[in-house]
Amino acid sequence: MPKNSKVTQREHSSEHVTESVADLLAHQEPVDYKRSVLNVTGDAWDKQKEGDEDLEAENRPAWNSKLQYILAQIGYSVGLGNVWRFPYLCQKNGGGAYLVPYLVLLIIIGLPLFFLELAVGQRIRRGSIGVWNYICPRLGGIGYASCLVCFFVGLYYNVIIGWSIFYFFKSFQYPLPWSECPIVRNGSVAVVEPECERSSATTYFWYRETLDISNSISESGGLNWKMTLCLLVAWSLVGLAMIKGIQSSGKVMYFSSLFPYLVLVCFLVRGLLLRGAVDGIMHMFTPKLDKMLDPQVWREAATQVFFALGLGFGGVIAFSSYNKQDNNCHFDATLVSFINFFTSVLATLVVFAVLGFKANIMNEKCVVENAEKILGYLNTNVLSHDLIPPHVNFSHLTAKDYNEMYRVIMTVKEGHFKELGLDACLLEDELNKSVQGTGLAFIAFTEAMTHFPASPFWSVMFFLMLINLGLGSMIGTMSGITTPIIDTFKVRKEVFTVGCCIFAFVVGLIFVQRSGNYFVTMFDDYSATLPLTVVVILENIAVAWIYGTKKFMQELTEMLGFRPYQFYYYAWKYVSPICMAVLMTASIIQLGVSPPGYSAWIREEAAEKFLFYPTWAMAILISLIILASLPLPLVFILRQFHLVSDGSNALSVTYKKGRMMKDISNLEDNDETRFILSKVPSETPSPMPTHRSYLGPGSSSPLEMSAAPNGRYGSGYLLASTPESEL
Repeated sequence: MPKNSKVTQREHSSEHVTESVADLLAHQEPVDYKRSVLNVTGDAWDKQKEGDEDLEAENRPAWNSKLQYILAQIGYSVGLGNVWRFPYLCQKNGGGAYLVPYLVLLIIIGLPLFFLELAVGQRIRRGSIGVWNYICPRLGGIGYASCLVCFFVGLYYNVIIGWSIFYFFKSFQYPLPWSECPIVRNGSVAVVEPECERSSATTYFWYRETLDISNSISESGGLNWKMTLCLLVAWSLVGLAMIKGIQSSGKVMYFSSLFPYLVLVCFLVRGLLLRGAVDGIMHMFTPKLDKMLDPQVWREAATQVFFALGLGFGGVIAFSSYNKQDNNCHFDATLVSFINFFTSVLATLVVFAVLGFKANIMNEKCVVENAEKILGYLNTNVLSHDLIPPHVNFSHLTAKDYNEMYRVIMTVKEGHFKELGLDACLLEDELNKSVQGTGLAFIAFTEAMTHFPASPFWSVMFFLMLINLGLGSMIGTMSGITTPIIDTFKVRKEVFTVGCCIFAFVVGLIFVQRSGNYFVTMFDDYSATLPLTVVVILENIAVAWIYGTKKFMQELTEMLGFRPYQFYYYAWKYVSPICMAVLMTASIIQLGVSPPGYSAWIREEAAEKFLFYPTWAMAILISLIILASLPLPLVFILRQFHLVSDGSNALSVTYKKGRMMKDISNLEDNDETRFILSKVPSETPSPMPTHRSYLGPGSSSPLEMSAAPNGRYGSGYLLASTPESEL
């Protein structure tokens, strides 16, 4: 349609004027097209159905308060990754220097995309399936892909909650059951369990008592009944929290979102009082600036930003869809993003304070063990007493004295030093031992807590915190499944939620075999990363390049009451898509460079060993990636070739309460005739009054339209309040 098309006829003019459809409607009052001749879809007006749609939009559940909504978004975005992934990345990628790329990428990628998901959910008031069907029907597969990824992630994420539940109940003992190696009897002789003695008490408890792990992914070993019961409890908790939708999950969020902060603050205060805590924090924040030039650091920072905010899962969209349309979602996006960042920093302080204490304990243990070796060498004249500095007192040996003695012996016995088997016992070496994920939570942290006074109390608090962090994230993840499915297919909320939890529990039994931990690793590494990256790129493209950034910004202005910063325009249109494309490329390259594998616990060696996935496991791995991504091309093909209805005909425009659902201002010239004449000439609407005429392209005589009850036609293209039944 020409942009310079104008309405030149005045009400009392007798001249014929050519007007475009948009101009005809631009200065009129709204009508209900289903009850008027503007209904060109061929659908009969169903008053009862429309009334039901209106009632559904008005009766959509809403958050009880803004605080409840903010806590829900915080509980969803702040999860286990903030506690056991972010500190590890800090330690690995330059300490304090890592915070710079993370913060930069949070601002240029994380915040704009988080704001985008909040805005579309609040604007359209549907789950992910309905939102992307409405914005771009051919990319409607985005919503289905999000649901599948949420399902895969929820399967293994709830297993971690099950592990935490097991440790939580085991914590009500003194001493803690993982504080010492078990004693076994060999006939009349009592000996320490060899596997435990060669590793450590906490490592043994994790791999043998908790997981009862097999030597490889190929050895199933049957179900671990203890973990099966814990998984059942975990899914029961999730089901109870989700069964009433946000009416139940919103109340749970008050506790599950706030309690972890209470525990983190308590642990920080306690940690700072521990000997060696400052060493850990100093080690953490000592910046290694050269690391900032490493592209790998920026890739890992971008991945962490991406997953920390829960982008692409659909949970963010689901939660925001229960907001009022005038809610300031820009403020929400900024607040939640930076709370997430500061939570990660707080958790990092806690982790390194505790690990600094543990490093000092382990270093002192190393000094004592090696000092005993030196005493043995002195008593057998392997070493001369002249090598020992006169001020060294073996009964009160400090790490400094040992290091001095170690250097003297190494210098004098240079040729035979290795035969002595002495360790350097450097605190720096202990602090550099990087642990993440389950290794941090269930081995390193549990070992440190055994040295705390009142260790059972701190253990109960720690694992209760992990349960709450996991539960908050699981509620958001499950909302990414339940909200779009319930919105789209109108299934009963309670029945679907219970059925989903039961089905997920049954499928999740694969993770509570003796080899289950290896499947958790597989799903964690491969089921979400690449599909979610593709999903978020397509979300960005759908809004910025298909729906239109200018149009989206204008709608945000009318919805929020102020125009968002121009920064978001350029971020959505250029910066974020490019950065996400680079991240996706880097992820694909990483998959090709690093052969897929996992760390297996070998019982006979009492140590971890890296193994490659067997052929059948590789098939599962590839299937996970393909299955999660399959809805994207499938829905596109089906709707591109009209094999299924996309519910988004260009002629299907719905008025509701005086608001038009679809903007047809970008129809081509030849589409205007179709708008008036319908799809075939036989569907021509009834005549219009003679005082208005429309001469469409190629028309030889005016077509007339009957007046609406108020004598005027629909006016401007105002914003939609809800998407229609087309979804």
